Amino acid sequence: MREHICRVLRENGYRAEPACDGQEAVDLVARGGVDLVLLDVVMPRLTGIDACRIIKAMSAEAFVPVVLVTVKNDTASRVEGLKIGADEYVVKPFENRELLARLESMMRIKRVHDHLVAVRQKLERLSVYDELTGAYNYRYLHTRLTEEFKRAERYHEPLACCVVDVDHLQRLNEAGGEQLGDAVIKGVADIIRKCVREVDVVARYGGEEFLLILPSTHLAGSIAVAERIRRDVRARSFASERDGTPLRVAVTIGVALFPSPDVKTKSALLRAADTALSWAKREGGDRICVYQQQGTIYSPQADGATPKGSGDGSA
Repeated sequence: MREHICRVLRENGYRAEPACDGQEAVDLVARGGVDLVLLDVVMPRLTGIDACRIIKAMSAEAFVPVVLVTVKNDTASRVEGLKIGADEYVVKPFENRELLARLESMMRIKRVHDHLVAVRQKLERLSVYDELTGAYNYRYLHTRLTEEFKRAERYHEPLACCVVDVDHLQRLNEAGGEQLGDAVIKGVADIIRKCVREVDVVARYGGEEFLLILPSTHLAGSIAVAERIRRDVRARSFASERDGTPLRVAVTIGVALFPSPDVKTKSALLRAADTALSWAKREGGDRICVYQQQGTIYSPQADGATPKGSGDGSA
C-alpha cells in the first residue's frame, strides 16, 4: 500500500518519500522540506495517532497537513484522529482520484496558510526595519532610544548619539540616477553596521540620515566610532550605472553625549546631535562634530584639517 501510494503521487507530479514506520515519518518531518504527511493509523514502533500528535507539535508554525489513512471508518476513530490534529481522513480501500483530490485540497490550504504567514512576517519586519537598508526604522528608533536613555539615567551610564548624513546625495542622484542614490544609502548602512557593536542601534533617521545609539560610550569611544565610519565610507567607491564612473562618497557626523549640562532628556540629546550635524554641514561637511556644553561645538581634526569651534571656547 505504501509503495502504491508513492507511485500514484509520483505519477501525478509529487515527490514522495516513503517511511517504514511512525518514528521514521517523524524523523523525515524533523529534517524539514515536507509539505504534507500521510500516515496509516496502525504502524510499528509509533502509531499513526502518536506520530500525528508529535508532528503537529513540531510544525505548529509551519503547518504541515497530516492525512490519516486507515481501514477504520467508524465515527469514534474519525473523531479521535481529528481531535489530535489530523487535517483529513482517508478510509481504505479508496480510489486514486479521491486520494489525489483530498491531497490537493490540503495543499491549497497549506499554500494559503504559507502566504498569510509570509505576509505577516513581512509586515512585522516592516514595522521594525527599513525596507531599503535593513536598519531599524524611525518608529522603532524612538522606542529603543527611550529604553536606552532610561537605562543610562537609572544606572548613571554614558550614552552617545550620532547622526550620520550622506553628503551631496542629490548630486549623486543626478549623476547616476536614483538607483545609485539607493545603492549609496544601502552601502553606507552596511558600513555603519560593520563599524558598531551588536548592542549599538543603527536606524534610518531620514532620507539620507542614520542615527546611532551607542550605550555605555564616552566621548573618546563615540569619536572613534564616528571616525571609523567616516574613513570606511570615504574608502569605498560606488559605480554609476550610466557610464560606470566610480564615485566617492563622504558623510558628516554629529555627536552628542549624555550626561552633560545641556542634555538632560532624550529630546535634548537628539537636538544636540542635530545641532552638531547642522554646524558641520555649514562648515562644508565631510567631518565629525561633537556638541559640548554651553553650545560649544568641537570638531576633531581629520585628514590634517585644523579643528574649528564656535560658542564660548573649545572643548
